[in-house]
Amino acid sequence: MSTDLTTTPAPVLPDAASIQRRTLRLLFSTQVVGGVGVTIGIAVGALLAAEIAGTAMAGLAQSAAVVGGALLAIPVTRIITGHGRRPGLAFAYGVGALGGTLVVLAAATRWIPLLFLGMLLFGGGSAANMQARYAAVDLAEPTRRARQLSLVVWATTIGAVAAPNFAALADRTTSGWGLPALSGPFAFSAAAFVLAAGVLLVGLRPDPLLTARQLAAARSGEPSPVPPGATTAPSAGTAPSAGAVGSAGTVVAGAAVAAEPVAARATPARRGAGMRAAWSVVRTRPAARLGIAAVAMGHLVMVAVMAMTPVHLREFYPVEAVLPVVGLVLSLHIAGMYALAPVVGWLADRLGRRPVILGGIGTLLAACAVAGTAGHHTPRLTIGLVLLGLGWSATMVAGSTLLSESVPDPVRPSAQGLSDLVMGLAGALAGAVSGFVMQVAGYPVLTLLAAVAVAPLLALALRPVPVGAPDEED
Repeated sequence: MSTDLTTTPAPVLPDAASIQRRTLRLLFSTQVVGGVGVTIGIAVGALLAAEIAGTAMAGLAQSAAVVGGALLAIPVTRIITGHGRRPGLAFAYGVGALGGTLVVLAAATRWIPLLFLGMLLFGGGSAANMQARYAAVDLAEPTRRARQLSLVVWATTIGAVAAPNFAALADRTTSGWGLPALSGPFAFSAAAFVLAAGVLLVGLRPDPLLTARQLAAARSGEPSPVPPGATTAPSAGTAPSAGAVGSAGTVVAGAAVAAEPVAARATPARRGAGMRAAWSVVRTRPAARLGIAAVAMGHLVMVAVMAMTPVHLREFYPVEAVLPVVGLVLSLHIAGMYALAPVVGWLADRLGRRPVILGGIGTLLAACAVAGTAGHHTPRLTIGLVLLGLGWSATMVAGSTLLSESVPDPVRPSAQGLSDLVMGLAGALAGAVSGFVMQVAGYPVLTLLAAVAVAPLLALALRPVPVGAPDEED
């Protein structure tokens, strides 16, 4: 006598490795486009602001873009925490495109408030480029986190290094369209941001953060949280269960996952209380504090020196010759920021995050010394800017990785957003002060003050980690 036994099929889980490979490829392409958008505007931002509002206001205009990127970290983090990386990154790029458009209008009307509003929103492009690096570690293996994060940082090299050299071409091209001088690059920036947002909205599926949450829930044996009103639609023949992908079109492990894991979306309880909750965790963890400090202080020094370098070059080059020189110097500086990022990531995985942060601090100090004593010697100034980029890369890659692995999963996106907020505000302070320091005391004093600002980070990086401190990932 036969008995008909009904068995429940095993839950169908996404293949994290294949999703990670696809995510990295997509992030790589959008970082190239976004890098063009951010850098082509930055290359002429200070010059345009100086033409409209004066040299002292040039630093404030640059800092407005940094402030915008910092403040946008708050809504972008809320979107990412609640709905995933895809809508958050697309939103940031959209805001950046709007900002670029407003800068063009400000140049046409010479209306200073509109210029500052446009630069504030233009920071959305930088916010998206910065947040994208964290999407690379959502599904990364622990031993490869720094390398995979650094690959996304490195991808910006292709667009960012070329973009300053296209600034003059973009300006000449758009002058035939009737756009004011120095505003054309911002029109190109807006178009690049729109393209990057569209590619992410269409292609970043499944969302890496939502997938990581789903897999974490499956490992812990807890059901994936479902937001109010959401329904799961399991694949044919698959019963709903903890960790199962509840969306049609999901394929078994080893194949591509074509749909977003609806069940993995966060509920308010899952999201926690945002950045305030993240800070309550970060402040108790020495490694997390060092990660945030390394990212913020490296960015502060880089922005302070880099933002005023075009203005410094303008002191000894005529206006018709300064753009090509600025393009070359900034291209090599940006190459220093991004080109060796994979090497920095490999070193951070092999030697540890803290030694690479210390190496970055030493490189930043050397950069300030070389650039500050270069005078009107452009090759020496260029070497200083390349070193500045290398120091930024070391603190950014190692610091971001250290932070990401030093906080528990529920608050990780909020902690990452907190880091970008602090980084942006630090850079904004540097940009705001740099213009006044440049006008009152000159470029050498500016680089000296930037070097002094690194001292607190050096003390924190050399501070011994207490035994038993919550320094590792939960």
